[in-house]
Amino acid sequence: MQNSKAAELIYDWNQVDVQHCYPKRPVELNDESLRDGLQSPSVTDPQIEDKIKILHLMEDLGIHSLNIGLPGAGPRAVNDVTKLAREIADQRMKIKPNCAARTLRQDIQPIIDISQQTGIAIEVATFIGSSPIRQYAEDWEPNMMLRRTEEAVSFAVSHHLDVMYVTEDTIRAHPDTIRSLYTTAINCGARRVCVCDTVGHATPSGAYNLVRFIKEVIRDTGEEVKVDWHGHCDRGLAVSNTLAAYLAGADRVHGTALGIGERVGNTQMDLLLINLKLLGVIDNDLSRLDEYCKVVSQACRVPIPNNYPVVGRDAFRTATGVHAAAVIKAEKKGETWLADLVYSGVPAAMVGRAQEIEIGPMSGESNVKYWLERRKIDPDRQVVGRIMEAAKKSDRLLTNEEIYALLNEPRA
Repeated sequence: MQNSKAAELIYDWNQVDVQHCYPKRPVELNDESLRDGLQSPSVTDPQIEDKIKILHLMEDLGIHSLNIGLPGAGPRAVNDVTKLAREIADQRMKIKPNCAARTLRQDIQPIIDISQQTGIAIEVATFIGSSPIRQYAEDWEPNMMLRRTEEAVSFAVSHHLDVMYVTEDTIRAHPDTIRSLYTTAINCGARRVCVCDTVGHATPSGAYNLVRFIKEVIRDTGEEVKVDWHGHCDRGLAVSNTLAAYLAGADRVHGTALGIGERVGNTQMDLLLINLKLLGVIDNDLSRLDEYCKVVSQACRVPIPNNYPVVGRDAFRTATGVHAAAVIKAEKKGETWLADLVYSGVPAAMVGRAQEIEIGPMSGESNVKYWLERRKIDPDRQVVGRIMEAAKKSDRLLTNEEIYALLNEPRA
C-alpha cells in the first residue's frame, strides 16, 4: 500500500488468513525474453543493439538473471550470446547470465568457449524432455535419458560451470521418472533444477504439488539445490501458477516481457513483477517497467494490446462517468495516491504512469470539465454542453483533435 491511510481504506481479502502462504521469502527472477521469448512464431529476433538495451532494462528492474540464448543454434546465436556476455562483464552488471543447451556436448561446448572468451561465469541450463508422451514420441528409453543427463551435467561441471538441470514437461512426468532424473543430475553436480510446465498444462494446485514433490526429492539427496519454475500460458494461468510455485518453495521463477514465447507464450515477467511487489515479496523500482515492455514490443515487433494489464494503452484510462467522477473527487482531496487507487488495483505511479480521463458516450459532465481544466480552458456551460452533445452521439471516445475542433466552433 502507498501509506497507512490507504491501508485503513482498503480491506485486503488477499491477506486474510494467508500470511503463512505469502512469506516475505526472497525470490529470484530469471528473464527468458531473449531465448524462450524468441521462439514465438510471431516475433522478430532483435538486433544485438536492441538486445543490449533490453539487457540494461532488466538490470534496472532488479531482475537477477537472464537466459542470453542457445549458442548451439548456430553462428548468429553464438555471436549475440558472446556480445551479451561481454556487455555484462564489461559493465560489471549484477545480472547473471545463463544459456540453454540440450543434454549434448555439442550444445554445451559453445557455452564453455564463450565463458572463457568473455571471462564471465555462465550457468548452463541443460534440458531434456521428461514426460511419458514425449518419451513415446521420441522413442526414448529411460536408460538413455539418464545417460545423457549424467554426461551433460558432468561435462559442464568438469569445466567449472554451474548447472541448472531442466526437465521439459515436468508437469506431466511420472514421479519415478522425475526422481531418477533429478537424483542423477544432482549426484553429477547440478546445484539448481528447473521444473517446467512446457505446454501450459498446469493449474495452481498442480504447480504447487509438483514443486513440493521436487523439494522432497532434493531433501532425499542431502544436497543444497535450488528450484526454479518455468511456466507457459496455454490455459491463461501462467502468473497464477508461478505464484503457486513460489508459495511451494521455488527459489527462482522465470518469465518473459509481455509473455512472448512458444505458442501463446510464457509467464509475463512484467505482470509477475507487479504481483510480487503488490504482495510485498519484492521491493524493486518498477518505474521503467513500461519502457522495458515497449522496447521489447518494438524490437520483437509484438504489439501491446490496448487492454493489456499495467502497460497497455487503456490500463489507467477511463471515460466512464462514474469511474471518472470518483477519480476527480479523489484528486480534489489533494492526495495523488487516493486518485491512483480509488478505481485501480495497481497504482499507476508504481510504473511511472498516471490516471487518464477521456470523453466518450458513457461520460458525464465531470469528464468534460476535468479535461478542460487540465488544459486550463474555462469549462463554461455552453462549451461543456457542446462537447457532451457530441460525445453522446459518438460510438467511441472523442479524440483530442475533435474536442479542440468543438472548442473553436462559434457560440450561438
